[in-house]
Amino acid sequence: MSPAHKLLLTASLRVALLAALGGLLGGLMFGSTAAFVVTTLIVFAGFAYHAWKLSQLHLWLGSELRAADLPDGFGTWGDVLSDLYRVIRQLRTEQQALTNSLARFQQAATALPDGAVMLDNENSIVWCNPAAEEHWHISLSNDRLQTITYIVRTPEFVEFLDKRNLGESLILKFSPTLGANSGREVSLAVQLVGFGDDQTLLLSRDVSEREHLERMRSDFVANVSHELRTPLTVMAGFLETIHGTDIAGGSKPELLKRSLDHMSQQTERMQRLVDDLLALSRLEDAQNRLTESVIDMHGLVQASVSDARVMSAGRHHLTTSLSPVWLLGNRDEVSSLVSNLVSNAIRYTPDNGAVKVALELMPAADSLAGGELVFSVTDTGEGIAAEHLPRLTERFYRVDRGRSRAAGGTGLGLAIVKHVLVRHGGRLEIQSSQASEDHGSSFRAIFPASRVMSEQPKPQAVAA
Repeated sequence: MSPAHKLLLTASLRVALLAALGGLLGGLMFGSTAAFVVTTLIVFAGFAYHAWKLSQLHLWLGSELRAADLPDGFGTWGDVLSDLYRVIRQLRTEQQALTNSLARFQQAATALPDGAVMLDNENSIVWCNPAAEEHWHISLSNDRLQTITYIVRTPEFVEFLDKRNLGESLILKFSPTLGANSGREVSLAVQLVGFGDDQTLLLSRDVSEREHLERMRSDFVANVSHELRTPLTVMAGFLETIHGTDIAGGSKPELLKRSLDHMSQQTERMQRLVDDLLALSRLEDAQNRLTESVIDMHGLVQASVSDARVMSAGRHHLTTSLSPVWLLGNRDEVSSLVSNLVSNAIRYTPDNGAVKVALELMPAADSLAGGELVFSVTDTGEGIAAEHLPRLTERFYRVDRGRSRAAGGTGLGLAIVKHVLVRHGGRLEIQSSQASEDHGSSFRAIFPASRVMSEQPKPQAVAA
């Protein structure tokens, strides 16, 4: 017998027993007619009570199904409503636990650096985290239940979703027109993971920086090989020429001298390249601790300018504006920074161009605090196109390869400048213009106020 049948039988027996008991008492006290009337009234009252409780239950089922609003009862209804109350409380507890678990999952997914989008079986957006909103330029509040292929229309992505190859990856490249990444190519590593009933989780990771670093590494290896191969090829050619020349007989002394001069120049070029590579390696070494001393910046810059005048040989108008200031830092590294910026300006400024070297203190927002130190080199060269400016500090990055090599640079100067500033907590600002009337470039190395002293520090007495 089913539970429903048992419940119906129990309720019927209770009404029957109550009616029989009422009829027996009525018959003993008032006769058979009274017994029949009492029995009939009790039966009808029982059915009326059950109908009333059924109507209450029906009304409750049409409401918010709150356990506190559940009707009360006695007898069979007391047992039924008590069991129903217990089931509702259990379901509410389980629902709250599930809600809490979902909230924790969403909180954890929100903190993920990777994007996560829940898609249903029609590729509609069910939920996504902030990283996914940034990657795909979607909004959960506005795009919920929208088909993602209506928003991201890249053919490779649409084909990837249609195939539903779970576990496989896709590198998707596109140029966003909105957001922080507007105007630059973004690379996303995309993967589909299946879960639930025909649902998928679209995972995305921004690998633009990784690909950029890989491209830099590849360019670095290729450029180093090329930079070393060129002078070695030149030297090998001249050595072959000398080898075929009768040195003892003194034939072709001009050829011999010219060959030796060229080999000396190429040797110096390789030496500068190796020195800059070693210097850059030391700057990038996290184990190389910064040794500091007080640097007379006026004297250091003036010495570098003197070397630049010799390098220029009167071909440029070189002017200075130097304030007396002292800096707490590594003298060799700061000297390398100053020398690279000044020599670059001389190399890449045409004859009769102007180069200005300045050393000044920026006014501080707080009058009680010192300002930042700005070392700037401004030239009237051809200028640099805007698309090249973000990459100028990359190793071996050249705007004009032929012109750079002809000028004698190694392609590592600005990379060294950037790393020196990073180690000293500073920053590099570059401005350039190719306008016909106002062309040229300005490089500003800015050191933090915490390292700057506007007055010469007094020597400290040393105990005997």
